[in-house]
Amino acid sequence: MNKDIKLLAIVGMAGSGKSVAIDYLTNHGVPKSYFGGMNLREMAKRGIEITPENEKIFRKQIREEEGNDWVVRQVIAEVNDLIGAGQKRIVLDGLYSWTEYKILKHEFPGDQLTVIAIVSPRDLRYKRLAARPDRPFDAGAARERDYHEIETIEKGGPIAIADYYIVNDGSIEDLESKLKNILTEIKF
Repeated sequence: MNKDIKLLAIVGMAGSGKSVAIDYLTNHGVPKSYFGGMNLREMAKRGIEITPENEKIFRKQIREEEGNDWVVRQVIAEVNDLIGAGQKRIVLDGLYSWTEYKILKHEFPGDQLTVIAIVSPRDLRYKRLAARPDRPFDAGAARERDYHEIETIEKGGPIAIADYYIVNDGSIEDLESKLKNILTEIKF
């Protein structure tokens, strides 16, 4: 176990502010491994047009073909490549399932993996999702997505077991300030 390696997984429900936190880290030079990017890469390799509907179909298909741990295995390989290239701090974008969490915790034990959950009141998340320019959701679609992510992909597990929580019910600056405090505490 290399104690110098620190992985930071940002988790939360849609609209909580995960992307803001991840952008903050990547804008400060921290490389990321994007779980969803593994599907997109494989779709491109197979010549599958990348559309929301095709992504949904492919996510199910690849898990049926390769197992529920396929994405996390790809992420682990990418993280190990980044570590091999000298990276010591890496952010994980898209840890959703309890299964993925357990596999990552096994591969990167102890303090190597830290999980930060960003939580926001449901009504506020739904307002953010309705207002976002890329892939807006109305309240019904947002609720449906929440239920799907909780019931089907075990999204609640990594949120429940997180090492740190940020309540994101204010400004972007407030979120970034809370994130900076945690980063200082964990020496990230």
